[in-house]
Amino acid sequence: MVGVACGASPLPFITIGFFIDPLQQEFGWSRTEISLGVTIYGILAALLAPVFGGLADRHGVRPVALGSLAIFGLTFAAFAVVPGELWAFYLVWLMIGLFGIGSTPVTWSRAVNLWFFKQRGLALGLMLVGTSISAIVLPFLTTYFITHFGWRTAYALLALLPLAVALPLGILWFREPRPEERPPGVGAASDPSALPGRTLKEAMSEGRFWILWTSVALITLAYAGALVFLPSMLKQREFDPTSVATVLSVFGLSIFAGRIITGLLLDRFWAPLVTLPILCLPALSCWMLMGDAPLGLAMAVLAAFLMGFASGAETDLIAYLAGRYFGMKSYGQIYGVQYMAFGLMAALSPTLYGWVRDTTGSFDPMLLAAAIIFLAGAFLLLLLGPYPDFSRDSKTPNRTASSEG
Repeated sequence: MVGVACGASPLPFITIGFFIDPLQQEFGWSRTEISLGVTIYGILAALLAPVFGGLADRHGVRPVALGSLAIFGLTFAAFAVVPGELWAFYLVWLMIGLFGIGSTPVTWSRAVNLWFFKQRGLALGLMLVGTSISAIVLPFLTTYFITHFGWRTAYALLALLPLAVALPLGILWFREPRPEERPPGVGAASDPSALPGRTLKEAMSEGRFWILWTSVALITLAYAGALVFLPSMLKQREFDPTSVATVLSVFGLSIFAGRIITGLLLDRFWAPLVTLPILCLPALSCWMLMGDAPLGLAMAVLAAFLMGFASGAETDLIAYLAGRYFGMKSYGQIYGVQYMAFGLMAALSPTLYGWVRDTTGSFDPMLLAAAIIFLAGAFLLLLLGPYPDFSRDSKTPNRTASSEG
C-alpha cells in the first residue's frame, strides 16, 4: 500500500495540476506544453510496463519494485533544479517513464495476487488504497509546499515520500509468499512458468484480452486529463486554492471508497456487472463540470466524488481481471500489456484536454466527448464472458460465471 502510494503512478499525476500555474508564471509555457511532459512519461511507462512485469515474473517483485522506487524518487527530485528549458523539463519526465514504472501496481499487484485468491478483490482494493491516500493528502501537501516554499522546494520535499518513507519500509518488510504459503487456486510451484494460467501469447490470442484492453483505454482517456486539469476547471469557476484542494481531497476519498467497495463486490459477483453502473457515474460528473458559470462547492464535491469512485473501481478492476481471466503463469507480462492501455491513454488524455482548452477556450467539448467515452468503456466489459477455471488444467480451462475461487 505504501509503495503504491509513493510510487510513480499517483505522485506525478496528482501533483502536476498544482504546478501548472507556477510553471506558466515562471517560464511562460502553455498548458499543452506542460501537460506534454505527462504524455512523454505515460507513453514510456506504457511501453515498458510489460518489460517490468516480465522482470517481476522472472526475478520477483522485491528487487524490481524497490529498485524502481529508489530511482523514481531521485528523478522526481530533479524537477526542483530543472532550468527554464522545455527539453530539460521533458527529460525528467522521460527518466521517470524509463525507470519509474516498476514502482506502480504493475509489480506490486503480482505479490498481492500470489498471497490471495478468494478475497483477492478486497486485497487488491486495499493495496490500491495507497493511491487514494495520495489523492487525499497530496493536494493539501502540494498546495502548502508551493505556497510556503515555492514550487522547486515543493518538488524536492515531495520526492522524500518514495525515498524516505516507502523505500525503507519496503526494504524492511516487503516480500512475496513462498510456494507453500500460497492459497489454493494460485498454485504452489516454485517455478513461475509452472503456475496455472495463460502465457502472454495465449492471452493475446483471446478476444477477451483485447476487450479488456480497449475498455481500459477508453475509460482512462476520458478521466486522466480531467484529473490533471480539475484544478484549472475549478479555478475558472471561481474556486480559491483551499477550495480546490478540498475538492481534490474528496476525489481521493472517493477513490478509497471505490476501491474498497468494488473489491468487496468483485469477490462476490461477476465483475463486469458490478462495474457497469460504477463506470457510468463519471459521465454525470462531466456534465456537471461543463460551463463557465460559478459552480457551488457541493456540486463540485459531488462531481469529484463520482469521478473518483469510478477511477478507484477501474484500477482495481484491471489487476483483478488480469488474474481471474488469464491466471498467474505470466501475470506480470499480461498485466503489463493491459497497463499499456492505461499508460498510453493517461499520457494522451492530459495533452488532449489541454489542447482543447487552448484552442477553444473551454474544456466543454472534451468533457462532452469524455461522457460518451465513459459509457462506451463501461458497456464493453459485458462482452468478457464467464471466468475461466485454471485449477485443473491451465490449457483447457473449465468456465464458470462465479467469482468465487
